[in-house]
Amino acid sequence: MCGAKAGGPDLAGVDVANETIIQGSVTRDGEPVNGYVRLLDEGGEFTAEVPTSATGQFRFFARPGKWTLRALVPGQTVDRQVVASQGTAVEVAIAV
Repeated sequence: MCGAKAGGPDLAGVDVANETIIQGSVTRDGEPVNGYVRLLDEGGEFTAEVPTSATGQFRFFARPGKWTLRALVPGQTVDRQVVASQGTAVEVAIAV
């Protein structure tokens, strides 16, 4: 086991009460995966994309509402639906 921190990046210094945050990590067999995570709006339209960190973590600042996260990793694509609200960080663990 690599000891990667579960969940998304540390929220220290982020004004969570005034933000809508979607974050988490992408893993395979408990190990972090390098790749990208896309944020798609309720209609499936591309909104943003970020690379995962060395520990498989990602974060988006979005508007409140329904979103799809699409993890793009070598050999696999995985979608997760989330509902984000202002003032609460949505933590998403994506296992591929």
